[in-house]
Amino acid sequence: MKTLQSLFAVILLLLSFNAKADDMTLNTNLNLFNPDVRKCLVEASKAEGWELKSVYLNAKHEIVMIFDKGEETKIYKSR
Repeated sequence: MKTLQSLFAVILLLLSFNAKADDMTLNTNLNLFNPDVRKCLVEASKAEGWELKSVYLNAKHEIVMIFDKGEETKIYKSR
C-alpha cells in the first residue's frame, strides 16, 4: 500500500512540474547586448503589463531578462 501511495505522490509531483513549465516562454532572438533593444523590450513589456523581475549575466556570458505577469513568466536570453 505504501508503494502505491508513493507512486501516486511521485506522479502528482511530475504533473505539477510539467504544468509549471507550460507557463514559461523562452525567447532567444534578441540582441540584448544592444542597450536600445533592452530599453525597447522593457518599455514594451511594461506597456503590456509585464514586470521585470531579474536581469543577469549567466555562465555562458548571455544576458538573461525575466519578466512576470500573474502566473506567466517570459525569459529573454541574448543570442
